[in-house]
Parts: sequence; C-alpha cells; structure tokens
Amino acid sequence: MDAGMGLLAAAAAVRRLRPDADLVLSSDPDGMPWGPRTPDDITAHALATAEAAAARRPEALIVACNTASVHALPALRARLEPDLPVIGTVPAIKPAASGGGPVAVWATPATTGSPYQRGLIEEFAHGLAVTEVPCPGLSDAVENADEAAIAHAVAAAAKRTPDDARAIVLGCTHYELVAERIRAAVQRPRMPPLVLHGSAGAVAAQTLRRIGEPPAPGAPAEGTVTVLLSGRAAPLPAPALTYAEGRLLQAVSPTR
Repeated sequence: MDAGMGLLAAAAAVRRLRPDADLVLSSDPDGMPWGPRTPDDITAHALATAEAAAARRPEALIVACNTASVHALPALRARLEPDLPVIGTVPAIKPAASGGGPVAVWATPATTGSPYQRGLIEEFAHGLAVTEVPCPGLSDAVENADEAAIAHAVAAAAKRTPDDARAIVLGCTHYELVAERIRAAVQRPRMPPLVLHGSAGAVAAQTLRRIGEPPAPGAPAEGTVTVLLSGRAAPLPAPALTYAEGRLLQAVSPTR
C-alpha cells in the first residue's frame, strides 16, 4: 500500500523474488498527496487504504510509503496485527552509512529535517557527514510520469547534493522508480560510481521472512496482480507503465 505509485518498487521486488505470489496493490489517488496532511489525517487515509487491501485476505501488508510508515505504522499494526503482519518502510540510512560518508538523503520536504529522519541519522550515521536534501515536487512528478517535471526536480535536488557524496539514500519510495535518472544527475566526473540505497529489496525480503516463504525466483510466473484505487478495483494506471517496475508487473502477470 501507498498513497500512489511508490508501491511499484516494492511490488516489483516481491515479484522478482516470488513470481508465483499474488499481489494486491492498494493506493489512494482520491486522497493524494498525503504529505501535506496532518498526522491524524495521514493515519486515517492509510488505515482506509490498508483495510481495502486487507479485505482481500493477504498474508502480509507492506506499507510501501515513508510518510505512512512515519505517521501511521503504530495505528496500522494496532488495527491489523497479529492476524496480518505489517512491514513498514524505513529510509536505508543504516546500509548507506555502513559504507562511510559523505551521505546525502533525498526525501520529501515533509520528511527532510523531521525528528524521525534525524533520529535515524543520529542512530546509524553518527559522526558521518550527512546532508539532508529536500526534493520538492519530485514525488508528484513521478506519480504523474511528467518527464519535464521529473528532470527539473532531479536537477534542482542534484544541485543541493554535495559534490563529494559517495552514497545517496532514496528516502521516498517514488524516487526508486527514477533511480538511474538520479544517478546520472548526481554522478560527478572523475569520481567513483555513486551508490544509491533504496528500500524495496530489503522490504520484500523482510516480508517473505515474516510469512515464512523463502525466495523462489525460478518459480513459474503464475502470480496475479489486483489493483485497488481508493478501494475500487481497476487496471494499473497508465503512468505506471512508463516505469520498468510497472511494465514488469503488467507483463509477468496482467492485472485484474
């Protein structure tokens, strides 16, 4: 679940690990964007979006959204666990910091500078040079597959990223859909290749561990994809198919 198409990265990661898994993608286009909402409002929308997915009786719920994980994870777990395991998304600051600094953390303006993100930096990257980079408009541009707006937002954030950054944390699940465009914008001449750290792969692996299902990437590609848009069954939105993750989900298991 996510407010929008940020869930594609985690869904595609699960699909690569378990091609036979049935997936339910629940988003909230009627309520987007969640970022400017109050924490209580975000929680209400997240609960509604999660419950739409839970009605399909899944084995686990991935909260593929940093904003919802920050504000609504306790409420989601209180409502749905232990019957339905809830796996949140945390910016990959810990693995990024393990390689040393300097590190840049790209995130939405609402997350940048938040006590939650500052706490992760203090816990996992204490003593390293860490720059928080707000990326206004980037998640909305990705949601709408607006190429011009994506290019503008990525270029603006790249200018705010220190030239010596060795790793970039993609602190919004939408950003993983344009990771290579981010890498191309930030990579400096004569510098070692940048390492980008998203959360989708780790979240997918953790989900399979929670439900006791080991990865089986060679399994037959028989899994289905059910799409819920603010609770309504629908095909994948057209903008999703502009991204490799959306095309993977559509090609491997056409949505229903």
